[in-house]
Amino acid sequence: MPSVAIVTDSVADLPPHVAEEFGITVVPLVVRFGTNIYRDGLDLNPDQFYGKLKTSKILPATSVPSPAAFADAYDKLAEQKEIAVITLTSKLSATYQVALQSIGLMKKQCRVEVVDSQWAVMAQGFIAISAAKAAQAGASLDEVLDVARHTIHRVDMRAAFDTLEYLERGGRIGKAQALLGSLLKVNPVIGIKDGEVHPYARERSRAKAIDHLYNFAASFGNVEGLAVEYATDFNEADQLLQRLRSKYPEVPIYLSRASPVIGTHTGPSLILVSVFGNRQAAA
Repeated sequence: MPSVAIVTDSVADLPPHVAEEFGITVVPLVVRFGTNIYRDGLDLNPDQFYGKLKTSKILPATSVPSPAAFADAYDKLAEQKEIAVITLTSKLSATYQVALQSIGLMKKQCRVEVVDSQWAVMAQGFIAISAAKAAQAGASLDEVLDVARHTIHRVDMRAAFDTLEYLERGGRIGKAQALLGSLLKVNPVIGIKDGEVHPYARERSRAKAIDHLYNFAASFGNVEGLAVEYATDFNEADQLLQRLRSKYPEVPIYLSRASPVIGTHTGPSLILVSVFGNRQAAA
């Protein structure tokens, strides 16, 4: 049994079977619809959430996990293991700070180290998976942390959707503000750079936006993992996944559903790709 446990948050969008396979504990963020409070992915699944998002007059909001949620997760692991925590970028959320503060609330004692992934979605998920693989191979906590920090620089992602309205409304738009205000019908493509939302393209059609995602993923070498995520359109995501599988037949490719917390800030048209590999050319 590994001596190091891996904890991450629900924004990593790890498919449940993947979290279980690698023994990763996932702490949920919180989604609020008016006075109703839901734990991300637990009390409100994506189908329920996106249905409410399309029909509700109340706009959802998100918040960080409670300190007790992290402390409880730590205590459940503390008797047998040390703990490495991989959180979403601290520039988009206070989750990293809460994960740190929660160490002081533990009822049991063990070493806990928290890493700001500087990412979100499955780019963050790949960092947690890499850390978990190292732990399963018998690595020490310091070795696991080294693997996680190295992987931060080998992941990247791009996301496409048909409006920046949700990002703007949620205050997470960052430098992608530059993509607002076009009179043309465009499909914005964003990513994360230095922990913040960053604009990369404005494509004239949905098909071109998805081609952008494919070409971005195809620009990597030494690829160890790929993930396609979607909010509501499974067929669109599956088609992109099959294109990538033809390009990278030996690489594990995950199909993930964007969590309600992600969907709150992106809307129902989201499709994205995350890559774990080495960049070969600019995209």
